Amino acid sequence: MRDFKQLLNTCPLIGVVQWIGVRPLHRMPVEEREVIDVSPESGIGQDHYSRINGNRQITLIQLEHLKVMQDLLGRDVFPAQLRRNLGVTGINVHALRKSRFLVGDVILEGTGDCHPCSCMEEILGHGGYHAMRGHGGITARILSAGRISLRDPVLLQPENDYEPQ
Repeated sequence: MRDFKQLLNTCPLIGVVQWIGVRPLHRMPVEEREVIDVSPESGIGQDHYSRINGNRQITLIQLEHLKVMQDLLGRDVFPAQLRRNLGVTGINVHALRKSRFLVGDVILEGTGDCHPCSCMEEILGHGGYHAMRGHGGITARILSAGRISLRDPVLLQPENDYEPQ
C-alpha cells in the first residue's frame, strides 16, 4: 500500500499539448499559436499577463473538460474562449497543481487552481461562469526557459528528480 505522498508523486500518465494561446492585450481575443517561447524572467513572450517570476506565468486547462462545459451550457465551447495558455489532453492537470512537471523540455511548477473570472459569463453566455467552476485548470510558474510546441508531452517530474527550492 502506498502512502499519500507517494500517490501524489506518481502519475504514470503522459499528456499532450493540443492547443496553445496567448493574450496580447487585456480583454482582447486570444491568439492561437503552434509554438511559444517561455522563460522565468519574462513569462510567455507576447502574453500581456506574464509576470517576472510570478505564480501565474502560464495557465493550463484539461481539454477533456470542455465536453462537461458544453453539456452544462448546451452549446460549443472552444479553448480560446477560456483564455488559458495551454490546452492539454491525456493527463489530469490537477495532478500537476502542486508539483513540478515537464512540458516538452520546459520545467513548470503548478501553483494553484485557475478559477474562472466574471468575464466567462460574457464570453460563454448565461451560466458560463458556473459551467467553468471546477474545470478552469491550473496556474504555474516557469522554472526553465525554452520552447513549448503543439504535441509536446506533459508529464509529472517526480520529486526525487529535482532539488526543492
